[in-house]
Amino acid sequence: MAVTISLALLFGFLLALLLRSKTLGAGSAFVAVMFGFYLASTGAADTVNQLMRAVADALNNV
Repeated sequence: MAVTISLALLFGFLLALLLRSKTLGAGSAFVAVMFGFYLASTGAADTVNQLMRAVADALNNV
């Protein structure tokens, strides 16, 4: 749970940074947020969570 909240904050920060630097437009940001929102409610959510958990574990072991 702590890793998920941290990753949500990290990705939110990166999204805000991209918007601020004009690298990502408001429409693209909306699409990215909605994609994440709807992805979380599909069967792929478990796979994405497992992948991110594996990445976090790998980074912990480095």
